[in-house]
Amino acid sequence: MEPALQKRVQRYGWDKAAVYYENFWHHNLRPAQDQLMEFAAIQPGERILDIACGTGLISFRAAELTGNTGYVLGTDISDKMVDICRQSAIEKNLTNIEFDRMEAETLKVPESSFDLALCALGLMYVTDPALALKEMYKALKPGARAVSAVWGRRQYCGWAEIFEIVDKRVSSEVCPMFFYLGNPTVLDVHFANAGFKDLKTSTINTILHHKTDEEACGAAFAGGPVALAYNKFSDSVKSEAHIEYLDSIKQYKDKDGYKIPGEFVITIGYK
Repeated sequence: MEPALQKRVQRYGWDKAAVYYENFWHHNLRPAQDQLMEFAAIQPGERILDIACGTGLISFRAAELTGNTGYVLGTDISDKMVDICRQSAIEKNLTNIEFDRMEAETLKVPESSFDLALCALGLMYVTDPALALKEMYKALKPGARAVSAVWGRRQYCGWAEIFEIVDKRVSSEVCPMFFYLGNPTVLDVHFANAGFKDLKTSTINTILHHKTDEEACGAAFAGGPVALAYNKFSDSVKSEAHIEYLDSIKQYKDKDGYKIPGEFVITIGYK
């Protein structure tokens, strides 16, 4: 997919997914987010950049830890995600956090101005992850650190067939490189090539929980990266896609719902 087209797909796709994302994914993404925050070891007063911030799940946790003497800037390619974050900040009466629409590959922030850069499960969607990491590196002060979490290897993510199910109903691949960064050493290599040193990586095996068929399909289709394509489907095509997806995960269903395996990879590096 051409980079410009991929950016449009991601921007407007996440606009569609924004209102569903947090409800469907908040608890299932928590293991990756917790490990990312443990690596980050945020201290009061730090200036923090959160790339691909989504609905601010990590941004607001970071704002609480850095406190009133610190500052958090959350960025996302989706206008709707940024709008949701700004409204949440108002509702929470927070003055140490801001949000802005930016592409990860072209961060409009001063160089050497942040103590920490975070990217929780966003690098898989950018057109050039290597460039995005270089942009993070430029934004950091000497001695500062960056932490990124990505989904792991395709064979360890039981929901992976969602992409093929959608791709065969549209004219181009939705997320052609989604699982690439989760392969062994790939994220480390990208960090190192961006200039980061003293790398540390953790791999987490997890289970995604969905209580019902509707919840499983909502997370996969309406609240995730295929949302733009999905919203263009007719009702009959949506129904067909739901049936095919549920068949692909039926082995993970029991009396309590779905327990789908997944894998996360989290890496930290220092400037």
